[in-house]
Amino acid sequence: MTEIQRLKIIIDKLNFKTQKDFAQSLNIQPGSLSDILRERVGVSTAIKDRLFLKFNVNIDWLENGVGEPFLKKGPTISEAKEGVPYFDISLSDTDTLLLEEEQAEYFVNYKPFNDCTAYLPVYGDSMYPKYASGEIIAVREVTNYEVLQWGEAYVVMTNADSNNMRTIKLVHQHPDQSKLVLRASNPNFKGETIIDKKSITSLYIIKGKITRNLI
Repeated sequence: MTEIQRLKIIIDKLNFKTQKDFAQSLNIQPGSLSDILRERVGVSTAIKDRLFLKFNVNIDWLENGVGEPFLKKGPTISEAKEGVPYFDISLSDTDTLLLEEEQAEYFVNYKPFNDCTAYLPVYGDSMYPKYASGEIIAVREVTNYEVLQWGEAYVVMTNADSNNMRTIKLVHQHPDQSKLVLRASNPNFKGETIIDKKSITSLYIIKGKITRNLI
């Protein structure tokens, strides 16, 4: 059975009257859904995230047939803009991380992380296995760079003095209190980066993740 065949099963199990209704529930065009079901295009990561967040679809099952089609109740998309905004952006594609609520794709209501600033998708493998590409991380903004949790993962953004860095890294203490040491958690990404605290434009601690097979 293919991924598209399993998606059709999901649609049937969700009891939508029409494919158009299903497409509207995911905020995609009916024509885009039609292209997917006709196997002209694949199921994008953004659509999979919406299936997971809105309907608790087990993405492992959708992609590989592993487990059951649906997970137990977990994070949900809030139609009333309650919860934490989700931004479907890649850090490498943005100059600043100004997370304006009106630019959010949707809001995720998940009590353990409702004190966070935003949800962001993970791209790349430098933080694997701690955070894998395709997972969704909950982040909270940090404004006091003098009180950090050493060894924890942060979203770090810097100005031109530190090469306009946009990255997720483990933050470690440097002997010079005006600097920070950044390291990847993936052993294939060796070495470390030293930055000046004054070059930081935005800093967000990662409070956790909502993986597609979390529950």
